[in-house]
Amino acid sequence: MLRTAAVLAVSALALIACQKRVTPPGDIGVCYHAIPQKDGTIRYNKVGGETPNLETCAAQLEAMRIRFLRLGGNQQEIMGAYQGNFLFLQKEGIFTSPSLQSGRYLALVRTGDGRLAIPGAMPQQP
Repeated sequence: MLRTAAVLAVSALALIACQKRVTPPGDIGVCYHAIPQKDGTIRYNKVGGETPNLETCAAQLEAMRIRFLRLGGNQQEIMGAYQGNFLFLQKEGIFTSPSLQSGRYLALVRTGDGRLAIPGAMPQQP
């Protein structure tokens, strides 16, 4: 019984490893709003013009999210892409990942008033 469970676990891991990773476009200096589609693909819409860095792209996406909310939208969390990295705008902050299946890493945190800041830039409470 234990051997069968081990074989099934290894088989499941092998299938997961074989899945094709979904990666964003790697265009230099282009910020995208990434929209998952029902068929599993992702549609990418350009946001703004030349974008110098990931933080600027995150700020552009955050501004877009706020504008949509002011117009009556209800989507609190959105996804974007910049130079081969996905950006995930969430209530805790901005996370980045090289693919949808990879782990997410904190890029920017939200301050007490909702603004975005680089982690470690905010003073710690004693």
